[in-house]
Amino acid sequence: MYDLRCTIFKKSVAVAILSVVLSSCGSDPVSQKQKIDPANFKQALEKVNKYEVEKESDEINQYIAHHNWNMLKTGTGLHYIIVEKGKGGQVKSGDFVKVNYKISLLDGTECYSSEKDGAKEFKAEGDDVESGLHEAVLLLHIGDKAKFILPSYRANGLQGDNDKIPPLSSIIVDLEVLDSK
Repeated sequence: MYDLRCTIFKKSVAVAILSVVLSSCGSDPVSQKQKIDPANFKQALEKVNKYEVEKESDEINQYIAHHNWNMLKTGTGLHYIIVEKGKGGQVKSGDFVKVNYKISLLDGTECYSSEKDGAKEFKAEGDDVESGLHEAVLLLHIGDKAKFILPSYRANGLQGDNDKIPPLSSIIVDLEVLDSK
């Protein structure tokens, strides 16, 4: 699925760029040396991006329906469900959070987990982790266990993580908040 999405995305970008280039060409050699109109280029890229986001959203919705999960969705596109309620206080911006986690792709491939790599600690809305994780922990209390689906633009984006998470990949994150200070 990843290879197909990458290929389609690359072809979409290539078509958008080619259409802008061709529409800017004229019979006059001087016009061929002119720069590509940034407004047309920006519109073409926005169109491709909108298509990719809608396609990814459809894939996430199908995945959720297949698993029969009753997930909530934030305004940023983060899907989540609280699996087990904790008894501690709510995580706040700036807190140092310690979590157990498992990160996998929609196809079930496990990428990272605290079982293999140990619990993760980071500053909520402060450290260099996926923006979707910052949003996720702020929805939780100490002791909560939750499942999140982060679309690629809230996870590792166009590049992936250059290791186990491919470009343009939605990820599933199982989180348990162990501590927050």
